[in-house]
Amino acid sequence: MDYVTSHGARVPALGFGVFRMSDAEVEEIVPAALEVGFRHFDTAQIYDNEAALGRALHAAKVPREELFLTTKVWVNRYSPGDFANSVDESLERLGVDQVDLLLLHWPGHQVPIAEQIEMLNEMQSTGRTNFIGVSNQNRAQLRESVELSAAPILTNQVEIHPYLDQSALADTAQRLDVMLTAYFVMANGHIPNDPLMQRIGEAHGKTAAQVALRWALKLGHIVLTKTATKERLAENFDLFDFDLTPAEMREIGSLARPDGRIVEPKELAPDWSL
Repeated sequence: MDYVTSHGARVPALGFGVFRMSDAEVEEIVPAALEVGFRHFDTAQIYDNEAALGRALHAAKVPREELFLTTKVWVNRYSPGDFANSVDESLERLGVDQVDLLLLHWPGHQVPIAEQIEMLNEMQSTGRTNFIGVSNQNRAQLRESVELSAAPILTNQVEIHPYLDQSALADTAQRLDVMLTAYFVMANGHIPNDPLMQRIGEAHGKTAAQVALRWALKLGHIVLTKTATKERLAENFDLFDFDLTPAEMREIGSLARPDGRIVEPKELAPDWSL
């Protein structure tokens, strides 16, 4: 496993996300993910499976210090008292005293960024989380968050896959010393059937999915994988014995298109042009 280090954090570069997974799926797949080698797990209040993840991790008896655990606060809890209460509820469901990373899930349009960041910092200063970050912020919001935050903003978790050009956001994040965490790397299931990704995979004895994950890792991002199928776990983890050439990276980058964004809930998403 490779690690990404920043602001004192040592984050497993490859994480396992439990988005759109039922409690039963989480409790079945997480022990297998641990066995394969995953130690970084990503959930959220809105996923409604924090408790299942907590039960699965506790049952596996992996030492807490070996795990990197992330959760996210949902937008309907962005008020001073409720924010803290929601995090306490998350900790109780997860069965831990502290998460490693706490994120704001979406910027939304109701609560100013300054207020969101103030509440997030309080969670870090009171020991509920070791590190803090954001998710789904545009460049302007990320700059504002970094400027206003007393504690370092560790990451901005965003949609990243070959069909979406996130280079401008990546450049801004790099200048701000903020890591990007990539979700939706499979582009909602389109990557495994992409002819170019398949061709590059064949050259390395890998699948198109493995090529996409390796591409995102090579860009320097933290990368979240997801599967409810045990057979896919080893495939998703087996990424560190091959490399992509500069020419292959450029080819993959050429897949980006203007309509490549998939995740854009109107009531939550920011103006991505900013």
